[in-house]
Amino acid sequence: MKSASLALYLVTDALDRYACGMEAGVVAAIEGGATIVQYRFSGYDRRNAYREALRLRHITRERGVPLLINDAVDLASAVDADGVHLGQRDLPPSVARRILGERACIGLSITDAAQLEDVECSFADYLGVGPVFATGSKADAAPPSGLAGLSAIVRATRLPCVAIGGIGTENAGAVAATGVAGIAVVSALSTAVDPRATAGVLRAAVRR
Repeated sequence: MKSASLALYLVTDALDRYACGMEAGVVAAIEGGATIVQYRFSGYDRRNAYREALRLRHITRERGVPLLINDAVDLASAVDADGVHLGQRDLPPSVARRILGERACIGLSITDAAQLEDVECSFADYLGVGPVFATGSKADAAPPSGLAGLSAIVRATRLPCVAIGGIGTENAGAVAATGVAGIAVVSALSTAVDPRATAGVLRAAVRR
């Protein structure tokens, strides 16, 4: 799992954002080039989240794409996900590592370079850096860092970085040019008229 590509990192959106449903949207994005999927759930009870995560686990495993769970280490364990992505207020990566094991992929959100000094970064496999630009998909998002702030963090760490926040087809190339290992997208794919084609454009931007 840890060798999987982070190039086009799909983060799921609220169910009502998908014209054709979340599962169909995820399938189309994978067909277009998404290399990893993170299940971010909100507004459901945990049982519904468990059921949805199981369906996504089936979709991703069938297509050879890793599935990570946002925040919830217990849910990641319950559905046998490939790992978890943690925020600054979630369980520490060291604890997640102890629960999920050495093979699990563990990501950690970073909003500014000062957070790189935390020893917990050493237990992460990659960093999710952002928001780079203003975003409407996360209500409690930190202020945007811009490309300069993103570049500074990429240069300051040995860990691969995935940029997130306000990234779409119009700016993906500029974000990729900062040296990130990948770009994470939410609404650029969930609201796309043709998520497969949009994923293809985004994936091509990262290859440049």
